Amino acid sequence: MKLLTVIGARPQFVKAAAVSRAVARWNAGARGEGIREIIVHTGQHYDRNMSDVFFEEMEIPRPDRFLAVHSLSHGAMTGRMLEAVEEVIVEEKPDAVLVYGDTNTTLAGALAAVKLHVPVAHVEAGLRSWNRRMPEEINRVLTDHAGQVLFCPTETAVRNLEAEGIRDGEGGARVYLSGDVMLDAALFYAGKAPEAAAVFAGEPLLSDLSDKSFALATVHRADNTDDPERLSAIFGALSEIGRETPVVLPLHPRTRGRLAAAGIKAERLFPEVRVIGPVGYLSMLALLSACKLVLTDSGGLQKEAFFFGKPCVTLREETEWTELCGLGANVLAGCDADAVCCAARDFASKRPDFSAKPYGEGRAADGIVEILAGLDMPAFFGRTP
Repeated sequence: MKLLTVIGARPQFVKAAAVSRAVARWNAGARGEGIREIIVHTGQHYDRNMSDVFFEEMEIPRPDRFLAVHSLSHGAMTGRMLEAVEEVIVEEKPDAVLVYGDTNTTLAGALAAVKLHVPVAHVEAGLRSWNRRMPEEINRVLTDHAGQVLFCPTETAVRNLEAEGIRDGEGGARVYLSGDVMLDAALFYAGKAPEAAAVFAGEPLLSDLSDKSFALATVHRADNTDDPERLSAIFGALSEIGRETPVVLPLHPRTRGRLAAAGIKAERLFPEVRVIGPVGYLSMLALLSACKLVLTDSGGLQKEAFFFGKPCVTLREETEWTELCGLGANVLAGCDADAVCCAARDFASKRPDFSAKPYGEGRAADGIVEILAGLDMPAFFGRTP
């Protein structure tokens, strides 16, 4: 079986690493037909700390193809990716195309494949935030409806697909409750992450935190970064929290650019926030394991906070990971400074229950690979091998 994996953004490298390891285990076990994986990197994240370092740290094979599509508007980026991925599919003739998550890369890979009658397998299918203003929401909905093999990380995701008329076996689509490959990755790499003290030692702004409690923050969503008022309000809330608890903020390149465009000098206006450069995945896990609270607008970090038993304040009005809110481990605070600070104070006096396992046991990738290897891919479009 030839599998074309299309990735391009930081969260996808994390997920793809887990599945690529599972592919290697499958091939080593000589259980039936082997899988030849071809990795295509669209280039959506091209900054070294957002891309190259992940392949080094996570021991992922270097991409077979690098498409270098980045720094464009959503439409231009998606269109050029679609064109470039289509060319690769025509050349490689894969049995299936594997996409992850909800980025422009995800949608481009899915559309290019399905238009060429190549089955699309979507890891992290069925997620819904119910906010159609988010580009990610559009990407994930369209990918699910274009896909033939849908791997859902949670029972809620399966129900979301059913509500949209996508049920296992109906209309040719196959829907599987796979668990979450990000849990696989977190469990695998936790043992490889450095001690937090090693991360602190490399950052002068963090040198005094080795024996202190701190909060870990990230901000990068367009709804927050493209609105100067929202961005300023979020930094104001982080600054207020920072007066009592140090706040560490690895700053996304996109956010740094938006701060500059808005004339916001974060380090000067909000000195209580320790702004550092982007960090690699292993360093982020080190910070996550050592912090006491997470404040983020990232979908992935919300889950990773739960994996590490850390309460999370989400800087959005909605989330695709609704299970976390139901468990009391996550509070949606938006960009309202009072709501953010109130949620942070509440978590200081109570500890949520982290014993539930809505994302499986950490063996999702092996199940996904076994399913892919056993499917009759040509049958999805009525073709014969």
